[in-house]
Amino acid sequence: MEEAHTPPCPLYRKCGGCQLQTLPYPQQLRRKQAREIALLGAFGHVEPIIGMDDPTHYRNKVCAAFALDAKRHIVSGVYQPGSHRVVPVEECLIEDAIADRIIADIRDMLRDFKIQVFDERSDRGFLRHVLVRRGFQSGEVMVVLVAASPVFPTQKPFVKKLLELHPEITTVVLNVNDRFTPVVLGEREKVLFGPGVIEDTLCGYRFRISPRSFYQVNPVQTEVLYGKAVEYAALTGTETVLDAYCGVGTIGISASAGAKQVIGVELNRDAVKDAIANARLNGLKNCWFTAGDAGEYMQRMARDGHRPDVVFMDPPRAGSDERFLQALRKTAPDRVVYVSCDPETLARDLRILTAGGAFAVRRIQPVDMFPFTEHVETVVLLSRNA
Repeated sequence: MEEAHTPPCPLYRKCGGCQLQTLPYPQQLRRKQAREIALLGAFGHVEPIIGMDDPTHYRNKVCAAFALDAKRHIVSGVYQPGSHRVVPVEECLIEDAIADRIIADIRDMLRDFKIQVFDERSDRGFLRHVLVRRGFQSGEVMVVLVAASPVFPTQKPFVKKLLELHPEITTVVLNVNDRFTPVVLGEREKVLFGPGVIEDTLCGYRFRISPRSFYQVNPVQTEVLYGKAVEYAALTGTETVLDAYCGVGTIGISASAGAKQVIGVELNRDAVKDAIANARLNGLKNCWFTAGDAGEYMQRMARDGHRPDVVFMDPPRAGSDERFLQALRKTAPDRVVYVSCDPETLARDLRILTAGGAFAVRRIQPVDMFPFTEHVETVVLLSRNA
């Protein structure tokens, strides 16, 4: 039986980001385990969920919205669920503490430099969001100022002051988003300081992270997650590996030492550029990345008679699509390692893959990537039935 306790964060009800704060962490894990068993237990044994020793301040990516409150004071924080009202956040239980301090200092600096925050009602103002990313291993820090205009009159003194307050910052980028959209980052960028990217180490490999790169926000559990994925792939050095929905190449590159070759497919062209750069950064000669729809690529492989030995798939929360899954059934790789961020869509896709005995589920491993929230990641190993 779940026993509620007082949420450790005073913003629990207003913010809505950490839905499970009323439960002690061991109970959170039990709740997630029960959900995994309910959704996936029909496919096989669900291993005990892997939790964190310290489930706090794990997010290495922090994004704060900036706005004016009812008294016209500048506030920064998160949008209240279902609204565009910004809940002021000084310190967050799950966010990187350094990132929180940087955001708070930027908010204070706006007054000193007479910089206006963007007001959606009047369509005026400059600063919309601040995004901070920190390399867990490298310690490198990126600050992205998301503005409604590329015109930044006090740019040099502002950046100078920010670096004086936070010498740990290694790059500052101005991102321009002048559209009325829920998407935080715009298409245009200007580097104000440093290289415009940071690097971090994951599973022994170096990765370049740009402002718009997808990079897992919990590096400690990402190593656990990818370690399980590579373990399940059981590579011997002779396999052709397809890394579908490859992003910046993290899973494929992590598996590259055990593979003959890795082919990564990703729809986001910026991510593919980063993946190519990451393979080069690590001196890898057996990794190749291309931009395209993973489903179409698999269909083309099936038509051409090419067959990967192992497929990693790490689709978005909506899961994979019918076209990709049917192409996967047709190409029939020996093993499929499915990394999922939603057990409901995972269960749906597993039903398609196992229909008619095409594949069998061999292992199911939940990993708690997002403590205090309802979200859970799962690694599933499927093998082709002869």
